[in-house]
This record gives sequence, structure tokens and C-alpha cells, in this order.
Amino acid sequence: MPHEPSTKRTVAFVDGQNLYHAAREAFGYSYPNYDVLALSQALCSSRGWDLVQVRFYTGVPDPNDDPFWHGFWANKLAMMGRQGITVHSRPLRYHNRIVRLPDGSEHTYLSGEEKGIDVRIALDVIRMAHRQDYDIALIMSQDQDLSEVAEEIRTIAREQSRWIKIACAFPFSPTTRNRRGIEKTDWIHIDRATYDACLDRRDYRPTKTATKRSGQT
Repeated sequence: MPHEPSTKRTVAFVDGQNLYHAAREAFGYSYPNYDVLALSQALCSSRGWDLVQVRFYTGVPDPNDDPFWHGFWANKLAMMGRQGITVHSRPLRYHNRIVRLPDGSEHTYLSGEEKGIDVRIALDVIRMAHRQDYDIALIMSQDQDLSEVAEEIRTIAREQSRWIKIACAFPFSPTTRNRRGIEKTDWIHIDRATYDACLDRRDYRPTKTATKRSGQT
């Protein structure tokens, strides 16, 4: 068996929307208030891992569909870039959703969905393993589509005769319904104390001028 390295180079791959929804369910937060750099550093520091890179992935609303959240994400992603985080964003695609209300009536609403984020993460995790850019892939997501990536990483480790770990970190509390990490990975629970120590308290709300420039009044 390959020897476990003394210095464990770690790359964090963060699915922004998945992390937000897990934190909302676990801790009750109503918007993406995480500082992914601080959170990645905290998780790695507590385990003696050497964080070498953070990569962030998210869908972003179109400015004409949702100018507020488009502006929020534009500002937040810009700050991440200044922190040295590698950012990948995709436009959200919108579809009409119909829900049946308790009184028997139906309500139609526009729902934004991410397309391609999990594929982008999978490609990067595999590509960087082939290039030997990390010893540990720390994935902040519970997307089970990434379980096949974990199996591929094991194959790469055997081919390269080296030690590689793939870990899955996600918010966890007594209110968490989805208690499973990505299959075939090491699961790391992010408790409230750790999450709250890594809150991003910057104000990313767009200005009225920016909103008007997007074509909204």
C-alpha cells in the first residue's frame, strides 16, 4: 500500500447551492452566508491538512429574471476572486413548477435549476488527481452523482501508486434530514459552532444603481 504523506495537500471543491441548502436545513439560515475560504481553512486545520486551493461552483440567476440575487452573487463571487478562490458559475435555467395547495387549488411558480455544476466538479476532481495537484479532495456537497468520481479516484490512486483521499463535508444538526454524504467518501459533519465561526458578514446586496442598469426599475 502507498504510504500516507506527512503533508497532505488539500483542494476544497465547494458546491455553493448544495452547501447553502444543507446549511438552511441544519441551521435555519435564509441566505448563503458562508465564507468558503474560512470554512475550508477551519476543516483542514482541525485535521492537519494543508489547504492549497479552494474552488467554488454555483448557478447564478439571470439579471432580468432576478436582479437582486444576480447582483448578490456577482458581488460575492468577485470577493471570492480577490481572495484567490477559483470560481466557476453557470446561469440558472428556469422552468414552471406547479404545486397543489391544501385547498385543492394549484399554484405555478418559476423555479431556477442548476445544470452542469456537478459535471464541472467531477471533471475538476478527476483532472487534478491525474495531475497530482492534491492528496485530499475535500468536496462540500451531498450530490450522490459524485459517488462515481470517488471510485475513479481510487483507480487513479492505484495507477499512480500513491495515497489519495476523497472526503465529503456538509452541515449537520439534529434537524438535518439528509444525513448521508457522498457514497464511497469519508464523511465530515460541519457542526454549528464550526459553521458560525466562518460566517461571511459582508453586505453583498446590489445597489439601486446596479439594479437599474440590469433593466429593472
